[in-house]
Amino acid sequence: MIHLAIDHGKKVSHAVALTDGGEVLFDEQIPTSFEGFASIKAALPPNEPVHSVVEAAWNWGKVFDSLEDLGLNPKLANTIKTRYIAESFTKTDRIDATTHAIMLRAGITPLVHVPCKETRDRKNLLRHRFWLVRLQVMLKNRVHSILDRNHLQVPPRSDLFAGHGRAWMNALTLREPDDKLLKAHLELYDELRAATRQTEKWVDEALKDNKMIPILESLPGVGKIFAALIALEIDTIDRFSSPAKLAAYSGLVPSTYSASGKTYHGRMIPSNRHLRYAFVEAAWNASRVSPYFKSFYERLKERKGACKAIGAAGRKLCEITYFCLKGNRPYVERPYKFKKPVDAPPEDFGRVALAIQ
Repeated sequence: MIHLAIDHGKKVSHAVALTDGGEVLFDEQIPTSFEGFASIKAALPPNEPVHSVVEAAWNWGKVFDSLEDLGLNPKLANTIKTRYIAESFTKTDRIDATTHAIMLRAGITPLVHVPCKETRDRKNLLRHRFWLVRLQVMLKNRVHSILDRNHLQVPPRSDLFAGHGRAWMNALTLREPDDKLLKAHLELYDELRAATRQTEKWVDEALKDNKMIPILESLPGVGKIFAALIALEIDTIDRFSSPAKLAAYSGLVPSTYSASGKTYHGRMIPSNRHLRYAFVEAAWNASRVSPYFKSFYERLKERKGACKAIGAAGRKLCEITYFCLKGNRPYVERPYKFKKPVDAPPEDFGRVALAIQ
């Protein structure tokens, strides 16, 4: 067996290949291109199986797909769990590649789940939609800035960028150059809105056969876009053995520090930021439209505050998502109930919430 590790960069990469016995078969800098990776395969023994590894760094998909097409059996290493390599005192591309090759040979490489290329392409499509929305938010903020410096009061109880609010802005005549800037910003906003709607149509077309979408859309607070995001980031629910595993992968579990008999809980653990964003934002919506989540959120808010309460609601939504996807059934709204543990003191009443499943 040959163990190949590639420390890839934008233009050049360094590759190191080791045998089971630790003999170095390849240790060179190559171009970051399909031809460069093909030169590695040509230099290795032809009849020996090869396993390769790359880090989940910038544009890893290009390297991963090339190695897969060449039959080099690539794996994806978790950059967070291999941070000791990045924090070493002596760091070069050659040292990084050698270290990854040694870890792969020893079987201790922390791996990342790699969805199929079709799923990755759909993720890029959906993330393009979120990027367009962020641009719209930036434009809205700039329009508000223009209105503020002209001492204009926005019409109350109206959407400034639709209906009456948009008609009000179209009728404004400001001093130059703010009048030109306002009109230019509104034209650009219209173009972004049109591009966003077109992207949403592409997303709908790409995910029309995804069986997870109808189940996810039945969850409170989870609309069409969040359902698509959650489905693509989870990929397959079978890779999680429990709801706690999915919650940890979604970054909805607090970090824990325990020493000298005392335990402290800190920030949420770093994990899939896209899933964390989807579940937390959906939890805000669910706390308004769902009696179950509203009761859950309000009870925790009194003791823990709004931020911790919404984080807990996001985790609860994540765990319910696991059971719905695992059982292939839609969400059913039921009353929120909790009961006091038998051995709990009076001051702990209500700390354990038991949802009627």
